[in-house]
Amino acid sequence: MTGTLAGDEKKYRVLIVDDSAVVRKALSAIISGDPQLSVMAVAADPFIAADKIREEVPDVITLDVEMPRMDGITFLQKVMSQRPIPIVIISSLAGSGSETAIKALEIGAVDVIAKPSLGTREFIEEARVLICDAVKAAALSRRRPPVRHIVEPKLTADAVISKRATKAMAQTTDKVVLIGASTGGTEALRVLLRDMPPDSPGIVIVQHMPEKFTTTFAAHLDEECRITVKEAADDDTVIRGRALIAPGNRHMLLKRSGARYYVEIKDGPLVARHRPSVDVLFRSGAGYAGKKAVAAILTGMGDDGARGLLEMKEAGAYAIAQDEGSCVVFGMPKEAIKIGAANEVLALKDIGRKILDRCRSSSVAGSAAS
Repeated sequence: MTGTLAGDEKKYRVLIVDDSAVVRKALSAIISGDPQLSVMAVAADPFIAADKIREEVPDVITLDVEMPRMDGITFLQKVMSQRPIPIVIISSLAGSGSETAIKALEIGAVDVIAKPSLGTREFIEEARVLICDAVKAAALSRRRPPVRHIVEPKLTADAVISKRATKAMAQTTDKVVLIGASTGGTEALRVLLRDMPPDSPGIVIVQHMPEKFTTTFAAHLDEECRITVKEAADDDTVIRGRALIAPGNRHMLLKRSGARYYVEIKDGPLVARHRPSVDVLFRSGAGYAGKKAVAAILTGMGDDGARGLLEMKEAGAYAIAQDEGSCVVFGMPKEAIKIGAANEVLALKDIGRKILDRCRSSSVAGSAAS
């Protein structure tokens, strides 16, 4: 039976599938330590996992990629085709592992995160927060009735970038697009960027994703899109026809020198429980681009980006939130809408066209269309 929280709130049952006993133990400790999660069972390979599922269906599966007898990708395909269950890939980042994990997202995995290191205490603490958030986001992606989520202490963008007291300069005529996404964002970005023409305005993106995975993800998008897509490097110029994706585990800020927009890649603490953080990107956009920017917050768990989007709107940017119907997890956009940060709420299929329309207009800022 599913356990309960105070007030009879249901716990999400998690099946952990990993061939390493050490990792199974570490993940069990992390997941069982969250009051909204419980470890239903553990399995050393997909065959054992299949037996466990026949006995009891979990709410979420955490799945390694490289395992004996059957690899995680094959198991994922079988689950998706026979009895879809939300799956979070927890994988190492070595070599081709990131390529395989990106394939898992294309097949139907809800999220992919780094396998926790057994090293420093700080890394384990960060891994605990990211893993638990990913598992809860996966559970919510099944369109379950909303539950009250326990909010853990988290830092704001103040920890990385100070709020600018002055308005953004307005000398440049170029427009810039800022996008933030989390759970479900890999597919949402694929849909959105495919709509972008070769001469589209420069785009900067924060997608919550582990270190090294963003390199592979950007390369995949670059092959599929008419614009160039690359993992951002420090001091990369924001130019027309190119999208820059923040490197996993690094914050990305938009900066400007004269008429040139560029990005700064920097370390720092988790902000809104994430690194990179959408709030950090959006705050920098408010300060350096202001009314020359269009910003969009897409599907994702939590509230990262909501306050930053409000700062952008207040600085004159045009702010868009993805609607509930097209979100995998209606978390980040919902929080932005709740605080009045969005000029407009749109389905994913309409966001690309709206971005282009706003960037072609003489003034980016404005009220929502009636």
